[in-house]
Amino acid sequence: MGFRFPSTATKARINTSPRVNREIDRKTKSNINFYINAEKEQIARRINSLEREWDTERVLETNFAAMMILSTILGFTVNKKWFALGGIAGLFMLQHSLQGWCPPLTVIRRLGVRTMDEINYEKTVLGARPSSY
Repeated sequence: MGFRFPSTATKARINTSPRVNREIDRKTKSNINFYINAEKEQIARRINSLEREWDTERVLETNFAAMMILSTILGFTVNKKWFALGGIAGLFMLQHSLQGWCPPLTVIRRLGVRTMDEINYEKTVLGARPSSY
């Protein structure tokens, strides 16, 4: 058998340290325990908040795009060496899309940024349908 690329749904979790995954899971369960017996209006506000929560893919895509734009602006206005930043961001984006890991993923997961599946789990338990792309 050859190399298999991780699925989009699992790539962030399998490339995150077990300790960080446990902390994110602990926080999610804590949120659920706090809201599960709350009034319907409070649960609705929480679900609305979850609908707006940025997941790992959105955070990474935004950061990669910002680095590409910044690199282009600085490359044209300051020094052509800044174009290298865009190349590095592009390599990280390619690495993440193929392997499911890149250096910024480690940072954002440590900051508690959740995957769409992790967000949808909380929404489902609280009684909402998961978002779909």
